[in-house]
Parts: sequence; C-alpha cells; structure tokens
Amino acid sequence: MRILLVEDDRDLGPAIAHALRGENFAVDLVADGIDAAHGGETEHYDAAILDLGLPGLDGVSVLKAWRAAERPLPVLILTARAGWSDKVAGFKAGADDYLVKPFRVEELVMRLRALIRRAAGHAQPLLDCGPLTFDTQTGQFELAGLPLRLTAFEWRVLSQLMLRRDVVIERLELLERVYEGDADVDSNSLEVIVGRLRKKVGPQLIETIRGRGYRLTCRT
Repeated sequence: MRILLVEDDRDLGPAIAHALRGENFAVDLVADGIDAAHGGETEHYDAAILDLGLPGLDGVSVLKAWRAAERPLPVLILTARAGWSDKVAGFKAGADDYLVKPFRVEELVMRLRALIRRAAGHAQPLLDCGPLTFDTQTGQFELAGLPLRLTAFEWRVLSQLMLRRDVVIERLELLERVYEGDADVDSNSLEVIVGRLRKKVGPQLIETIRGRGYRLTCRT
C-alpha cells in the first residue's frame, strides 16, 4: 500500500513516514501544496494524509483540486486545527477522516487501514481467500491459522491482491502501489516478489494474467 503524506513540518513529516514504513506502507513525503495537488492527481495512491497549513497551496485547496479532478483517493486530514469550522470545511472539501495533532501513531495507522479497507469495498476487517486470511485492522496475514512472515514488499503486493481478490490488477498499477515514487525499480522485481509469495501461500492462489497483471483467485 502506498501513501501520499503531505506535511511541511521538517521533523514531524519524516517521523510519520518512518512510522508508516514500519507498518509496511510505502510513503511519498511531500511538503508543498502544489506538488501535493499534482501528485494526488497523477499517481496511484491507496490513501493520503493531508496537513492544512501548507506552503504554495493550502490543504483545503489541494483537496478540492483532487475532488475536482474526480480522484477517489481516501483522504485523512491531519492538522493542529481543532475548531469545528475547520473540520466542517475539511469534510465539505471532500475529506474522509479528520485527526487533530497531537496524536498517537497507533490511532493514525488504524484510521488509515480502515479508510483503505472501506475504499476497497469491504465492510468487515477480516478478509479471506481459501486458507489465507488478512486482518486489515492489524495488518496480519495468516495461512491455515498460522502467522505468515512477509517482507515489506511481499506484504504490499499481497495486501493489494487481497483487497481486490478475484480482480485482475494491472502490472503497472501494482508496481506504482508497491514502490515509493523515488525508488529505483528493476524491471523484473515484481515477478520476483510474486514468485516468493507463491512459495509461501501456494502457487494456486496467485494467477498470472498474461499481458496484464495478477489476480488472487479465491472462487471455488
């Protein structure tokens, strides 16, 4: 899962990014409203964390630009502005959630996971595909009831496939949702990750759709 983090505080931004990467998220940190507006309109992100007080373009204007471009990106506003009028303005602009600073990282992560799950069309936090289960609240995968040990890249790929099980995800989109924007990506890296996942979850679950991408096949 790839997150757009829009935060201009030089200490807080990297700290949040570090915490999210520790939860297996790929994170692109942007400190300017103009760059944020462009990134949210052109890149594939699973969710955005958006500050309101930004240089270049304020957060509400960034959000309005995304919605005007019909981007369905789930957006969590993270700001020190606790007034009800600020919250109303944020939700009217198209925010999906609103969290006031100071905050606990654990709460931010839980809210983020819930936003992504609901945006994918899942009401319940526990997803399953045959012997494979994914607890979207904790981020934990299990296979036949036993915890599944995954690298960060394996987790990102498998979570994407699980959230859209039985749907083909195009190879390019999957790459964009797994790697951060400044990553140097090898052309065969996705195939290597999928190969490792097949060894861990079984070859029958992950299907290669030639010329397109991959699908987690759960239908019986």
